[in-house]
Amino acid sequence: MEKKLIYFLCTGNSCRSQMADGFMKELGGERYEVKSAGLEAHGLNPRAIQVMKEAGIDISSNTSDVIDPEILNRADYVVTLCGHADEHCPVISNTNVVKWHWGFEDPAKTTGTEEEIMAHFRNVRDAIKARIKKFVEEGQ
Repeated sequence: MEKKLIYFLCTGNSCRSQMADGFMKELGGERYEVKSAGLEAHGLNPRAIQVMKEAGIDISSNTSDVIDPEILNRADYVVTLCGHADEHCPVISNTNVVKWHWGFEDPAKTTGTEEEIMAHFRNVRDAIKARIKKFVEEGQ
C-alpha cells in the first residue's frame, strides 16, 4: 500500500510542525510519508528538541525547511499548526488535497521562568501528540 503524504506547516518550522512531524513518524510512519516546513525556516528550537526527547522521540537531526511547492501539491493532507501559516499558506493547486488547521499556541513565544516556558512546551507537545494519535486511530 502506498503511503499517504502528510505535510505539516507552521510559520518557522522550528517547534509545532517539528513536534507533529516527530509524533506522526513515530505513531503513523508505516502509513504516512511525513514532511514538515514553514513559511520561513527559523532552525530547530532547542526546547522542542528537549521536550520531544523527554517523550522518547529524537528530532535533533530534523531540518527546518521552507515550504516546497512540489511537496505541497503532491500532499494528500496539508495540516497547518498556527493561524499565521493557515492564513498565508501558498495556493495548493492539487484539488484532491485535504487541508486542515490544527491550531496550537506557539510555545516559543512563552515568557516567564525557564520552568514555566518548559511547562508550556510540554503542554503543547502533549496536545499535538493527542491530535496525531486521534488522526492515526481514525485511519484517515
